[in-house]
Amino acid sequence: MIVAVYVGIIQGLGFLIGVDTSSYDSQFPTTESLVRNALIPIGASIVFAAAVVTWLGWWGEVLRYRAPVRRWVRWVPVSMLAVALLGLNYGHLGDQSASLVVSLLLLGLFVGVGEELMFRGIGVQVFRRAGLTEGRVALFSSLVFGLVHVSNAFGEGAQAILQALVVSTSGYFFYLCLRVGGVILLPMLVHGLWDISLISNLVGDEPQASLGVALVIVLQVVLIVLLLVRRRSIEPEAAEVPA
Repeated sequence: MIVAVYVGIIQGLGFLIGVDTSSYDSQFPTTESLVRNALIPIGASIVFAAAVVTWLGWWGEVLRYRAPVRRWVRWVPVSMLAVALLGLNYGHLGDQSASLVVSLLLLGLFVGVGEELMFRGIGVQVFRRAGLTEGRVALFSSLVFGLVHVSNAFGEGAQAILQALVVSTSGYFFYLCLRVGGVILLPMLVHGLWDISLISNLVGDEPQASLGVALVIVLQVVLIVLLLVRRRSIEPEAAEVPA
């Protein structure tokens, strides 16, 4: 029910106040379109998610997550942050208005805070409190995260299905960021920069892909393969777990 309301807020507000961009090649051709189609709906979803956490009394558990991992997993957030910064389409952003660039940065902040609060905050806690193992907490919270993005099919068509599959793997990476950092601020930061890097190619009248997109894709594939191979060595040895 919480997820349904969350999606309803984003999609409903986008439908009610959104700007029609179907005549453009860009997802966010203007500052107004970015603000009305994304910033306001996602901002409202943050308020909702924060209200839910407050109502449940889960702020302590949501903000701090005590489930350590082995040291090699630290390369997940490190590599994602590095690629996000390298992959930003700086040249394209330099051609845009200051208001559009600032709005994009705010969008990254909003997405990082809102989606992490919802899925690595509320979602992870729901599955953990149900007594699931960390592996299943990671799997189910990531699947829900991906399925929610199927709702984008209303605006993006069938490609939203592929997006949902990719987003599910990203959700797993963000979950590992939560465990590496022990605080939800780390996945918020990684998620926000990751999305800014991707969306930096889609703003303005004429979207322009950069080599940074290739970096993001390559890293996504590398992390998927790495975690499939080493999935059984994510959990620390008993001696490594603090008492």
